[in-house]
This record gives sequence, structure tokens and C-alpha cells, in this order.
Amino acid sequence: QVQLVESGGGLVQAGESLRLSCTVSGRIFSSYTTAWFRQAPGKERDFVASISEIGSRSDYADAVKGRFTISRDGPKNALYLQMDSLTPDDTAVYYCAATARTLHPNKRLPSVYDFWGQGTQVTVSA
Repeated sequence: QVQLVESGGGLVQAGESLRLSCTVSGRIFSSYTTAWFRQAPGKERDFVASISEIGSRSDYADAVKGRFTISRDGPKNALYLQMDSLTPDDTAVYYCAATARTLHPNKRLPSVYDFWGQGTQVTVSA
């Protein structure tokens, strides 16, 4: 079993930055592809970014490319999402997720991920 716990959400103004953290426990961190998703009220859960099991490859949704950076710290079993130049459209609950299906061709699908955190709220005011 894998447990994920997010932290770092909050209320910020447009243009400001936030850094989300996700601690992963229970299994070997380097065996999992990890990702961030977000879900706004009344909307589906959307892919934000993913990073490969050893951190050599990352992928970003077009909406966040150039503003968000995903990273991971293997020894700390931690995943991060640095969010810069935030806009009100970034307001959502942010979830970290992990999957052992590291060879799956489409890791932007929520269904690929077996383990999820409880989510952390990010609110960006205009």
C-alpha cells in the first residue's frame, strides 16, 4: 500500500507563487511515476504534471507549461509542484498521485493512477 499526503495549499493573489508538497510512504518511491492533478468545483479531475520514477522525464498540461515545475526528492520520498504566476483559473483542489504502471502510454489519465492523496485547496484571488 502507498500513502500520499499533500500540503502547501492556501489562498494567494494572482501573480503570486505557491509550492505544494506530497510525501509518499509505504513502498519504494523510485518504483512509481508520480503526478499532480487538480479539480475545480463542478469539473472533472485534470492532469497538471507528471514526473518519471527517477525524475528524468516530466510532462505538463498546456495550461501550466512554463509556469509550474514538478520535481521529486528520492531520499525524502517527496514530490513537489512549484506554481508561479498563478491566476484565478488555477483555483482547484490539487491531488498528488502515484502509479506503478510506469510504461503506460498515457500517464495523463487519472485512471492510470492507483494511489491518491486527500487533496489540498489552492485558491487564487483576482
